[in-house]
Amino acid sequence: MITLSAALGRYPHTAALLDGAVTDPELALDCTPFPVISRAFAPMVRDGRFEVSEMAIATWLQAWAHGKPLVLLPRVLAARLQEGSLFCHADSPIRGPEDLAGKRVGVRAYSQTTGLWLRGILQDAHGVAPDSVEWVTFEDPHVAECRDPPFATRAPAGSDMVKMLEAGELDAIISGNDAPSGDWLRPVFADPAAAGQDFIRRHGFTPINHLLVIRADRAQHARAVLRLLDLAGTAPQSGRVAMMPAIAFAACHAVRQGLIPRAPTPQEIWAGLPPDIA
Repeated sequence: MITLSAALGRYPHTAALLDGAVTDPELALDCTPFPVISRAFAPMVRDGRFEVSEMAIATWLQAWAHGKPLVLLPRVLAARLQEGSLFCHADSPIRGPEDLAGKRVGVRAYSQTTGLWLRGILQDAHGVAPDSVEWVTFEDPHVAECRDPPFATRAPAGSDMVKMLEAGELDAIISGNDAPSGDWLRPVFADPAAAGQDFIRRHGFTPINHLLVIRADRAQHARAVLRLLDLAGTAPQSGRVAMMPAIAFAACHAVRQGLIPRAPTPQEIWAGLPPDIA
């Protein structure tokens, strides 16, 4: 049996795998515990720390652009609506996403996937171009070679994004899964759930946050990895055909936002993957 090192988050469709409830006679995954799975992405793209890893779609696009030896596998690990992650102060004059032009918006990293999706939504549906906003960041991109565009600035070291919003030093913030709470703040979208459903109606998919990659030197084990993952349970939108609309949207906006120089072709997206893997 082959054992591959792996970094996977816990979801309903990965729990059985992480708990050892599903096995495969050909391959096992030795999963390093990551309470916050995004902390695995930088070690993966910078050092190839794992042989199989979950990865944010924005990180994967930048890794592809810089020639990292990773093969994308056609499985989704996390997807969600994004509109509920954009917050402003309850007393803010901001009445909707259209008001964000000219404002200071905090985001953990300019390359954070939630930021990628929300900037795309702001531009497409609300006419707010990425460079019309001052993006205030707190971390570097996962891919070390990447640089933020000139309209992204770094907050002072040790700054807290939520406290900066509360103090009026930011006009809005983008959260991740750890959404802030309190009576003093509110979503920028008046009805985030309705806005998310409108996105699905217009585009036909839920935005993908996290994908699955395998190191190129282990790509011969792709079928076994997918077989094991599918035994645990496959997330919605998995498979090449189902994933392509979301990947194409993310890639298009990654170019517009200065994250990557050009979008990958379908052949480049699935390069290194055996053609019979759907």
